[in-house]
Amino acid sequence: MAEEANPDDNERIRKALARRMKAAQMEQQRKDLARRYLTTEAYERIMNVRLSNYELYAQLLNLIIAMVQNNRISGKISDPQLRDMISRLTYKHESKIEFKHK
Repeated sequence: MAEEANPDDNERIRKALARRMKAAQMEQQRKDLARRYLTTEAYERIMNVRLSNYELYAQLLNLIIAMVQNNRISGKISDPQLRDMISRLTYKHESKIEFKHK
């Protein structure tokens, strides 16, 4: 005999599925925005960043969204411009250690 599923389990599964669907929909909207404001080469680069470093990808998209909302984008962002944005987000100041000999 098959056991009946607990109604609480069904509700939990339904809510989890709804959250995943909403997250997937939001991700698709973000990708569409990136495609709209990036050149083909820049879009390919940001998708590669997404595969290798999702946190950096999210930071880049948030930056692009902020630029769009503040009307700081005229035209499309090119690949060199995107690379510049990536380098600015990933820049780490390296301290120098100097040894002075007596």
